[in-house]
Amino acid sequence: MIPWAAPAYWGNEERYVGDALRSTWISGGPFVERLEREVRALAGADASGREALATSNGTTALQLPCIALGIGPGDEMVVPGFAFMAAANVALQLRARPVFCEVDPRTWCARAEDVERCLSPRTKAIVAVHTYGNVCDMEPLVELARRRGVALIEDAAEAFASRYRGRFAGAIAPIGTFSFHATKTITTGEGGMTLTSDAALAARMRLYRSHGMDRSKAFYWHEVAGHNFRLTNLQAALGCAQLEHLDDIVRERKRVHNEYRVRLGALDGISAQHFEPEVTPVLWAYALKLGARAFPQGRDAVVKQLAERGIETRPGFHPASEMRHLYADCPPLPVCEELGRTVISLPTWPGLKDEVIDRICDALKAVRR
Repeated sequence: MIPWAAPAYWGNEERYVGDALRSTWISGGPFVERLEREVRALAGADASGREALATSNGTTALQLPCIALGIGPGDEMVVPGFAFMAAANVALQLRARPVFCEVDPRTWCARAEDVERCLSPRTKAIVAVHTYGNVCDMEPLVELARRRGVALIEDAAEAFASRYRGRFAGAIAPIGTFSFHATKTITTGEGGMTLTSDAALAARMRLYRSHGMDRSKAFYWHEVAGHNFRLTNLQAALGCAQLEHLDDIVRERKRVHNEYRVRLGALDGISAQHFEPEVTPVLWAYALKLGARAFPQGRDAVVKQLAERGIETRPGFHPASEMRHLYADCPPLPVCEELGRTVISLPTWPGLKDEVIDRICDALKAVRR
């Protein structure tokens, strides 16, 4: 079976994890501080005064600023209706209301005009999700959030190292978040990171990240009712080793992207995700929209047919409007619903060989009518 994703190790992962283990710094420690420092530098955040906080996963990286912003009952968060639903679920966990916007039918990302239609006096935050490694058109979103006085959060879980107008995804809005899950561009197994240019918000997030304790006052002094959202030193050690080879990882992911594009880009019945000229993507997953004429059996049947040929794929995200057991008041979202029915993502990881990509593409062509 060709897996949909597989971790790639580049040299120092085992040594650094061993170093952390032998140091006795197993929970917090120097590798956590190094990871925060290096991600902040990669994002070009030093000059703009941004701060980086490592977290236990990409979802807590989203939840942390939402808690620190005071989002709660009666508040609304605008999120895209086609995306991984971490931000929407964070809203529900905080007893706020996720309000779902449509996405661009070509880029599959939220646009300012779609978001603006969803704003109300109760809107507390907008979450721009950079789906599959694409990047939302951020300048209009930044301006909209500024004009309407709401927080803007970039969910760059799937877009680590992607760029928009030369700027690092996740470091464009005042708040940005990353995931270091096992399938992501940089992995710590689980893990995440929150960036912010707001020093006061960063201070509140530090409190909430570690049980709400303020050790400047006393040991075990709880200033707020916090959580344990900390990343371990062992996990951070793995991430630091990965970051040493970020250029290699980016090069290999771009190679995989290009190989798919060359083999499938001109094939009738297949539409790849569109990237605007302002975006330099580093794909988390190469995703396609399957046309009904070329694939009358439907996307789900294609997923099964490829699995029978030894190829693991993933369907597109279920749109929020189809999960009414969670999002009861979500309106119809025709674009999101079409994407949810037709998108398939193919195996995408740095170690994927060209000859294996050939096999994947040949199999997809073989099930095309």
